[in-house]
Amino acid sequence: MVLGKVKSFTISYDCLNDSNVPVFSSGDCVSGRVIIEVTGEIRVKSLKIHAKGFAKVRWTESRNAGSNTAYTQNYTEELEYLNHKEILIGHERDAYVQHFIQEGLTTIHSGRHEFAFSLELPQTPLATSFEGKHGSVRYWVKAELHRPWLLPMKTKKEFTVFEHIDINTPILLSPQAGTKDKTLCCWFCTSGPISLSAKIERKGYTPGESIQIFAEIENCSSRMVVPKAAIYQTQTFYAKGKMKEVKQLVANLRGESLSSGKTETWSGKMLKIPPVSPSILDCSIIRVEYSLMVYVDIPGAINLSLNLPLVIGTIPLHPFGSRTSSVSSQCSMSWLGLPERPEAPPSYLEIVTEEQRQSCLDVPAVREELNGPLFAYIHEFRFQPPPLYSEIDPNPDHASRTEERRLDACPSR
Repeated sequence: MVLGKVKSFTISYDCLNDSNVPVFSSGDCVSGRVIIEVTGEIRVKSLKIHAKGFAKVRWTESRNAGSNTAYTQNYTEELEYLNHKEILIGHERDAYVQHFIQEGLTTIHSGRHEFAFSLELPQTPLATSFEGKHGSVRYWVKAELHRPWLLPMKTKKEFTVFEHIDINTPILLSPQAGTKDKTLCCWFCTSGPISLSAKIERKGYTPGESIQIFAEIENCSSRMVVPKAAIYQTQTFYAKGKMKEVKQLVANLRGESLSSGKTETWSGKMLKIPPVSPSILDCSIIRVEYSLMVYVDIPGAINLSLNLPLVIGTIPLHPFGSRTSSVSSQCSMSWLGLPERPEAPPSYLEIVTEEQRQSCLDVPAVREELNGPLFAYIHEFRFQPPPLYSEIDPNPDHASRTEERRLDACPSR
């Protein structure tokens, strides 16, 4: 018997979506195949898989101990989410695999062979896959092929886990707003203040959406200032009681320069969110947070800035949620000059003139043969004006009696 060779040794996942990208969530079943292509004939001791998911943090700090001596301090932390092992020893449905008892070996003939595996992710919340500066969250499946008198063959393939964040919740649909001002001083000279007010429709967004920024910037100082906005990602890593923070710019925009005594208003200026990792809020050693900074760039001074927190989710906004957030933002933005309450509707007599109403009250002779009162009743009230508009119920007693009758008609719960 001539021993063969392993031509390829790979792992393939059964994807759950149409993009052929292995993306899973907590509670999902991760299934796939270990694929072995053989030329000739090989003997195998065992074929094993090991699935693992974990968050890991690592960074190094240098410290000076004095007398020109220095030492480094390593900070590491690991949190395990998944650990699954399984042994795959051939399958009867594979016609090219023959099993026999001889020194505990399995013979695999020439060709392509697939060995299926399946595992279930934990139901508990998992951390979303992430690659950061000082840490990461990774999930993978590793396969090992053991043969006699040879070193084990290993292959590993990662898969992505998304811990879904639904932005259609009251907290994430609530508007975010803030106001700040600043007075510039130079020795004994004091200029006028610079004021900044900003607001966004909601707190939760998904990648690819655009944030509508409503802002008002007033420059009463003697300097030329520039309003700007930026989205920042903040990565926070925890290990051995220490914390390491990294802040990265995600997207930004620039407004027009504002001279002294001028005011600029942003009525829904758009800032698009690029493809970024979702927020990670439930991991104890890694946090990924986002914020929108609306600020005024002041030459020669510290910028005036407002930080509005953001949550980047995975489940996009429903149409009903979009309408609700838009209405709430429009009805509560009096500081931008928008009305707090809707205006009363116009008078009915402004729409239907007296001539039109009188012409419809004159019944033509051809219709006098309709002797019943029904036609006259409908015709009489065709252009009658509705009751006058009022925000106060003119008949509160009648409304309360109607409500009592309605409650009495309903069975008790």
